[in-house]
Amino acid sequence: MDRSLVGVYLAILVALLATVSFFVLRQVFRTRRSESALSRLQKNLSQGNGTTQEHFELGSLYLSKKLSAQALTQFQKALKTAEAEQETDIAPIYNAMGYAYFAQEQFDLAIRHYKEALKLKPDYVTAYNNLGHAYERKNLANQALEAYEQVLKYDPKNGTAKKRATSLRKRVAIA
Repeated sequence: MDRSLVGVYLAILVALLATVSFFVLRQVFRTRRSESALSRLQKNLSQGNGTTQEHFELGSLYLSKKLSAQALTQFQKALKTAEAEQETDIAPIYNAMGYAYFAQEQFDLAIRHYKEALKLKPDYVTAYNNLGHAYERKNLANQALEAYEQVLKYDPKNGTAKKRATSLRKRVAIA
């Protein structure tokens, strides 16, 4: 085999290895950061009463690890702490609780929590998107379409809502 061809193959191999190494190392650092935050929050919260934000962050970490039941416990503690501290921005907590219930396929509870988030913050686009998704999973196309149209009212460029609303309009027109 000619030396230049061997050099090209070697260069391609090195480039592939470098690319794979980059992605592996990036994932290792993300996991390490997540585990470090999880450990820190668990330690802080085990020593006494934590803040609303700490409970919310720990619940979010549990959700990212697909531990919905543990996440719900932390979100409930976040709500109690928020009430005690008289915090007003608790819509994200209700939305996260809805997401945790959705992950457990408890769609009625998810819908209830998304609606509670929307009562507190009527322009909460993420909660509307989540509500639409929950309605879709319950095969309630009209309600899902309404939720996605609300998203588009507040965020006309929202790709998820555009795509889902278009699909649902076709489905509702056929039915």
